[in-house]
Amino acid sequence: MRRGAPVSVDPGSERVIAGRYRLLSPLGEGGMGTVWLARDEVLRREVAVKEVRAPAGLPAADVERMYTRLEREAWAAARVGNRNVVTVYDVATDEGRPWIVMELVRGISLAELLDAEGPLSPQRAAHIGAEVLSALRAAHEAGVLHRDVKPGNVLLSNDGRVVLTDFGIAMVEGSSALTMTGEVVGSPEFLAPERALGRTPGPESDLWSLGVLLYAAVEGSSPFRHDTPLSTLRAIVDEELPPPRRAGPLTPVIEGLLRKDPAERLPAARAEQGLRLIGAGGTPRADTAPTTPYVPTVAAHRQPPTPTPPQPSPAAPAATTV
Repeated sequence: MRRGAPVSVDPGSERVIAGRYRLLSPLGEGGMGTVWLARDEVLRREVAVKEVRAPAGLPAADVERMYTRLEREAWAAARVGNRNVVTVYDVATDEGRPWIVMELVRGISLAELLDAEGPLSPQRAAHIGAEVLSALRAAHEAGVLHRDVKPGNVLLSNDGRVVLTDFGIAMVEGSSALTMTGEVVGSPEFLAPERALGRTPGPESDLWSLGVLLYAAVEGSSPFRHDTPLSTLRAIVDEELPPPRRAGPLTPVIEGLLRKDPAERLPAARAEQGLRLIGAGGTPRADTAPTTPYVPTVAAHRQPPTPTPPQPSPAAPAATTV
């Protein structure tokens, strides 16, 4: 098999990874590979196993570096101790590639829920958002940026947990990026302006993505989505936020998270406080969102940098990912 090529395994086959994890059936496809339902033959339990694949055309030396970094960063995600973060059990190596082994979360994704039921009430969206933010705060405290917060990466488990998944493109503080020059990782409509401009992301970039998620949850669509990835990125950088019409008490939280200047974004602690209150049926104070208006840092006579178009990637899986 070609190094980095996808593994073709039919349900019921006998493919065993690292002599321990028996692949049973595919659960979904994501930007970084395939997620499989598998059985841990040692502990005799079902798990989810992510088969990681390098982008097509990546030179062999870059593939090696990418797999090394992914393995390191999967272990970094494993140290995030929070009930709202999918638990990573192991990073197995098979045929020179990392396979990420994690808990199997049974349920549906927020994306699937929105497709089936349409926009959520502000109270329900706030509850989900507060749980996602709890996961993000734990990750940020551990020095891990998620970089792909979106409805497809939020699982609503059958036992009531809200679980943030897919740390496959996560970035550990102080580490180098996993991508090739000119590539933007993550879903374009959820990228923060600073990431669309190719600048170094920080925890505030994940908070922006959470704001877009909340907007999409209550309004039915993300605020800056256009027909092409590049036009979407331009809208994120240049266009004003379309006023939410269905957000109700969530409006100040959403607007506070979607300030284009990361320094002016609503701090995580205040955002979670507001979301918890709204999720419990209350209404936050009017000062939840920052009152200082956003002032563009680019002078009027200068053209803003052109956003870098992202590389195409498959749709995110609805099953557990990391």
